[in-house]
Amino acid sequence: MFYTVKAVDDPRTLDRILYMRPPANTYSFNDFVSLWERKIGKDLERVYVPEEHVLKNIQVAAVPLNAWLAIFHSVYMKGDQTNFKIEPSFRVELLSSIPMSNTRLWISTLISLSNY
Repeated sequence: MFYTVKAVDDPRTLDRILYMRPPANTYSFNDFVSLWERKIGKDLERVYVPEEHVLKNIQVAAVPLNAWLAIFHSVYMKGDQTNFKIEPSFRVELLSSIPMSNTRLWISTLISLSNY
């Protein structure tokens, strides 16, 4: 929310598509689980799913499940949400123009505010 509020008053963001990509925004599920485990003070069971298994399930699943699996594969296994160039003529990377504190600190604070 901090970034959204700051972007409203920033003339560099006027009439542009805004992208939020915090530095080192490549958290894996393992990163989040490890952070959560430290917060709650216990280990959680982890289940690993090979990429080949997901691809096979995409092929055999019915609509709309196959679409959900394809999105999961693209976003969480391939990282496609971070592998693109931002065209500066009509897009702006919000975090490059509005710096903020450590992303890990923000996520840690968010988790500590949860009711788990």
